[in-house]
Formats: sequence, C-alpha cells, structure tokens
Amino acid sequence: MTLSWQRRRERKTIQEILMNALIGGLAALLYLLAGSWLAARLARASRGGPGAKGGPLALGWSAAILHAMILSQTVFSSAGLNLGFFNALSFTGWLIGVLLLAAAMVRPVENLGIIVLPFCALTLIFGLLFPSARIVADTGQWPLELHILIAILAYSLLTLAAVQALLLAVQDYRLRHRQPGGFLRGIPPLTAMESLLFQMIGAGFVLLSITLASGLFFLEDIFAQHLVHKTVLSFVAWGVFGVLLWGRWRFGWRGRTAIRWTLSGFTFLLLAYFGSKLVLELVLRRY
Repeated sequence: MTLSWQRRRERKTIQEILMNALIGGLAALLYLLAGSWLAARLARASRGGPGAKGGPLALGWSAAILHAMILSQTVFSSAGLNLGFFNALSFTGWLIGVLLLAAAMVRPVENLGIIVLPFCALTLIFGLLFPSARIVADTGQWPLELHILIAILAYSLLTLAAVQALLLAVQDYRLRHRQPGGFLRGIPPLTAMESLLFQMIGAGFVLLSITLASGLFFLEDIFAQHLVHKTVLSFVAWGVFGVLLWGRWRFGWRGRTAIRWTLSGFTFLLLAYFGSKLVLELVLRRY
C-alpha cells in the first residue's frame, strides 16, 4: 500500500514537472516573440512610424498568464510563501512584466518591453531549472505575506524606473550629439520620458516607504544579523530616491542628474534584496 502510494506520488510529481516545463517553455517563447516584435516595431520608426502595439502586448499578456500558472504552484505553495532565490527572481520578473504590460495599455512605455520581456523569460527559465525552497511566510501569516508582496511590488516598479532611466540616457546622449533620427522617432519626447520616469519613481517610493514602515511591525527584528545589511541598504536606497524626488521638486532636477540618482538608488535596492539573498542562500547556504 505504502509502496503503491509512493509510486503514484512520484508519477504525479514527474507529470507536474513535465507540464510545468511545457507551459514554461511556451511562456518563455511568447515573451521572446513579444520582445522581438516590439524591437522590430521600434526599428520601423526610422521609416515612418512604429505601428500598433496591440499585437506584441497580447503576446506578452499570454506569456504572463502562463507564467502565473507556474508561480501558483512554485511560489504560492500549500506550506506558505516559497521565495527561494530563483523562485523570488521568477516572481519578480513576472511582476515587472505585468506592471509594464498594464502601464503600456494607457501610457507610451511599451518599448521598455524590448528589455523587460526577455528578462521575464530568463527569470522563468531559471526558476524552472533551479527550483528552490525557502518558506518565508507560513500559511495564515497574511500580514507578513502582504509586507513581502508590497516589497516586491516596490522593487518591481523601481526596476521599471531604472530601465526607463537607461532608455532616457540613450535618448539624452543621441540628442546631445545631434542624432535625433532613428528609433527616437518611435518614443515620446524627452520631457514626456522624464515625466514618466518620475511618476514611476514616485509610486515606487511610496511603496518602498510602506515596506520599510510595515517591516518595523511585522518583522521581529529588522536589524538582526542576517537582515541588517538588507535593512541598511534598503534605507539607503529609500534615501537616494527621496533626495531625487526632493531635488526634482525643489530644483527641477532632470536629464543626466535624474538618471544618475535613479540608477544609484536602484543599485542599492538590487544589492539589498537580491544581493543579500544570493549571498545568504547560494553562497552561505543559510535558509
């Protein structure tokens, strides 16, 4: 009886792995096709206009839905919220993609998908190839789960802001060197790009503020030895983005100044979350 049950369980596990591989492979392909379509669309801008964006966004949404099916089994497990390194990477990639696709339906940010959607595919593939288990919140710990989800949402939104800053840097460089043609015809003017950048940073800053404030209540000791570096770097990132927003309001910071501050804040945030997880889980093997 026991042996038969074990065999059925093993057979079910193998079937789940194969099904996830099939769904994940299709999702990754759709992500890549959507990103390639957006790249081709932008390349056509130099010849008279980029065309409609509905097609690549539809592919992107299809990929995101399939990606969500994978995450429903790997991240949102029956034991609780499973956010081992590669699971967290896959979930964050999915959330960044969803935020971009949702924003692109109402704002001209779809060209960020040229970078973001292939990144989503890469995180999905890593999550499937290197499954990891680290339950960060048991079932029923909804305040802690909410805190973690808001933190990842803040990180995802500020990641989009960093990608926007990179595109803005390219745009600023080409305009300064009097190269206004090419793909620049397919993206909004510099002032509109800056406005979008600060809208992303503002929303991300609010979410990051909520994350840090809620951490004081939901975590027993955010300055514990295994959390202190993550906490300090998160507060540094929060300070950088706060100064940037204040500089924008008080002195009208823009252009290269805004780009440098955005990328600096994102670097601290990247080190705070994934840098610390990489060292603790993959190097020190501390779960």
